[in-house]
Order: sequence, then structure tokens, then C-alpha cells
Amino acid sequence: MSSPVASCPVTIRIQEDDFDIAREIAVLTKSRTDIGAVVSFSGICRADDDSAKVAALTLEHYPGMAEEEIRRHADEATSRWPLNGVTVIHRVGRFMPGQNIVLVLTASQHRQAAFHAAEFLMDYLKTSAPFWKKEESEAGTGWVEAHARDDEAAARWTRS
Repeated sequence: MSSPVASCPVTIRIQEDDFDIAREIAVLTKSRTDIGAVVSFSGICRADDDSAKVAALTLEHYPGMAEEEIRRHADEATSRWPLNGVTVIHRVGRFMPGQNIVLVLTASQHRQAAFHAAEFLMDYLKTSAPFWKKEESEAGTGWVEAHARDDEAAARWTRS
């Protein structure tokens, strides 16, 4: 594991409003000549679940706790990889298919650190962040259960 880059800016936001990916990258990289790579992950509400057509998805969170937990994992990412910046934006509210839900940006001098950190943060957000999803579909309405594949992806970060 590499040592963290001194004063790595970390931005965490939970909001109802949409985000502009290009604007967020511009904010992260403005006046920064030490950044050689930015990795972005955008999570988008999809119309198909494993078994039904999704009409809408409602995301709820635990205010205060969600930001604190995301910050804790972002800080862990900056201690694992030499990052120059991290932005995590997670939306809450009701979403239609095609709408943005989450944005993770990681910046570093080199791509490998940025890729690993982005994967690490998304694996955490999918498995442990205090968010709850309610899905509306042709099959009915219900809370979304965790997927074993997401737990398996997150487990790789605890292996030695």
C-alpha cells in the first residue's frame, strides 16, 4: 500500500439534485498540475432488474451517518493509494430509469491508484453504506436485498 498524498481533498455530498459529471471533474482538477489520471464511475438507475422491469427506484439514507461513513472509507482509500483528490456524490429521492444516482471520482498521478480507489469506494457503497433502495416494478414494490456478488467484490479488499 502506498502512503497517502499530503492534503488530498475529499468531497462528500448527499443530495437530491442531479450532478454534472464534467463540472465535477473540472472542480476536482482545477489548477492541479499534479493530477495525471481521473477515474469516474457513474451509477445510473436501470430499467431492468434481474427479473422485472423497473419503473422507479427510491433511495433513502441515514442523514449524518451516511456522510460520516462515506468519509471514513474515502479516508481509507487515501491511506491505501496515493490519491490527489476524491469526490463522492450520492443522490437520494425517487429516480426513473436513466437518471444519475451516484458519482465517484478519484484522482492521482497515475491511473492504477485511481482505478483501485474508485473500485474500492464503489464496492463499499454497494455493500455497507447506509442507503436503502425501494424498487417499483411490474412485479410490485419492495426493498432491494443485497447481492452476494457485491459482497464478494467488497471482500477482496480485506484479503491480504
